[in-house]
Amino acid sequence: MDRPLKKKHPLIRYKYPIAGILLMLFFFIYSIVYALGSKKLKISDQMLITGVVEEAPFLEYIDVEGVVKPILTIEVNTQEGGSIERIMREEGSMLEKGDTILLLSNPELKQLIEDQRDDYEKQVVAYREKEIEMEQKSLLLKQQMLQNDYELKKMIKKFEVDCEDFDMGIKSKAQLEIARDEYEFNIKKARLQKENLKHDSTVNILRKELLINDLKREYRKYERMYSRLDRLIVCAPIGGQLSFVSVTPGQQVTAGNSIGQIKVLDQFRIETSIGEYYIDRIVSGLSATIEYQNRSYSLKVSKVVPEIRDRAFSVSLVFTGDMPENVRIGKSYRVKIELGLPEKGLVIPRGNFYQETKGRWIFKLNETGEKAVRVPLIIGRQNPQQYEIIDGLKAGDKVVISGYENFGDVEELILKK
Repeated sequence: MDRPLKKKHPLIRYKYPIAGILLMLFFFIYSIVYALGSKKLKISDQMLITGVVEEAPFLEYIDVEGVVKPILTIEVNTQEGGSIERIMREEGSMLEKGDTILLLSNPELKQLIEDQRDDYEKQVVAYREKEIEMEQKSLLLKQQMLQNDYELKKMIKKFEVDCEDFDMGIKSKAQLEIARDEYEFNIKKARLQKENLKHDSTVNILRKELLINDLKREYRKYERMYSRLDRLIVCAPIGGQLSFVSVTPGQQVTAGNSIGQIKVLDQFRIETSIGEYYIDRIVSGLSATIEYQNRSYSLKVSKVVPEIRDRAFSVSLVFTGDMPENVRIGKSYRVKIELGLPEKGLVIPRGNFYQETKGRWIFKLNETGEKAVRVPLIIGRQNPQQYEIIDGLKAGDKVVISGYENFGDVEELILKK
């Protein structure tokens, strides 16, 4: 007799499929939890560069490359037109002030000078003739003055005799009155003649002075014209090196043409370009230094050109003390321009973490140095060697400053020896 079979519970009947489903579900949940959890990366500590947060003086400065240039460059120009007759000094020659650089030839100028000299000589002859004429007139006026004085004295004596005759009764009162009227008239007439002669004499003197002034003016014109001959000799306006000559023998030039340059070599300047980011920070008078052969040389910013070209502006610096030996135009130096005075603060060494994290976070090592975790960070100022820490770290903290290109988006580094 058959016995009826007992039906198994569904969990027992399908235990293997259920176990497989649960196992898959476990791995799925584990993957989600792992993905949402912190990402870790095991890496050798030999592949990292670390630095220590320190409380130390922070000096904000920029490090740029500068090129040596002469302190002053003078354009040499012609003062007179003509053709280049001879070049006396070659490019690169060292010159003293007044040394001849080149000679010009100008036949037309020489002819103008000859004409001006002829005009002056004619003026001299005309002056001599007028001078003789005025001297003769002056003698005549003196004679007339003497004659006038003589006549005046005669009239005074005659009137005195008339008065004596009246006193002696020889002449009547009426005759005396007539003599008096004639005397007073002649006195006035003689005085007017004397004034007229004085006026003529003064006019004669003034006329002579005008003629002399005309003659002097004509002579000065001749002198100015003659001095133009000296301008045909182009000389060095200042001592220095003749950097180049831009003309050739026989070339025709006009007044004001540039024929070369002289570079003053008794002092030099450093010229550099700085990124536009610092346009408001760089001003005249800022201190700077260069390091050369284990020695520091001081400079200061002497000129800032505010015009921005290719995202940069030009700055000139001059030495405030000694200069390096064997300074040469065109030689390059690293220039450190200080943007302020040293201030104490939290600093860390520079590293490539800034380029990867934009300075927003950094990996900080734990006390044992076995792992490093991300921590938020606020960076302030920077210089070519340091970053200033505003918040996120404290003195003594050890951080990873380089190697970030290998980290990706991990949040924790496990360091292996």
